Amino acid sequence: MQHRAVQRRALLAASGLVAGAVGLAARPTAASAATATEPIPETPAAAIHRLLNGNHRFITGHSRHPHQSLNRLHELAAGQDPFVITLGCADSRVAPEVLFDQGLGDIFDNRVAGNIVDDLLFGSVEYAVEHFAPPLLLVLGHERCGAVSATVEVIESGGTAPGHIGAIVEALRPIITPVLENAGDKVENGVVANIKAQVKALVEGSDIVREKVEADEMAVVGARYDLDTGKVTLVH
Repeated sequence: MQHRAVQRRALLAASGLVAGAVGLAARPTAASAATATEPIPETPAAAIHRLLNGNHRFITGHSRHPHQSLNRLHELAAGQDPFVITLGCADSRVAPEVLFDQGLGDIFDNRVAGNIVDDLLFGSVEYAVEHFAPPLLLVLGHERCGAVSATVEVIESGGTAPGHIGAIVEALRPIITPVLENAGDKVENGVVANIKAQVKALVEGSDIVREKVEADEMAVVGARYDLDTGKVTLVH
């Protein structure tokens, strides 16, 4: 009987610890609460500031993981109001909500290998511009991009890419070819050239985007993600 009593007390104590841990996990910290109530950026500069601040938290190990609660999910069920549109690479290591420390409803995220804008991407971006009027459209490329690497390899070897990968290579070919003879790393030069090219394409290829930019209601900006450090830097 005494042994059973000891077991029961131990079980109750363990249950109390679990319940306490669950309670602490469910209770928002002051930092996360502050981020959750942060006003939506209304200018390009404010949107960039918020993203880069979030990236700084991410690379220093102080991510707050805002806007990721069930309450947030329910709040957004009736509608969304993202403060930034992103065009990024489909690479599994470059998820904007993670590296910018944002959450549900913050980023209207478009991702495809090579962060290439085509008619479908234009449609997605223009939909977001028309419906949510965010102040920022960000093209996010990244270090050692596989799509750029494949394009460099195909151009230099004179070969072809298998299957539909060829469509990616052909979309990048006119962007990558002019920088192959530049000094420095060929893939890195291609990554930066592609970011700049997609920024230009978004502004020049869409009346909807260009009108917002010319009215100073939105900025289209390029950025590069470093796979080794996690840091995002703007590309000018």
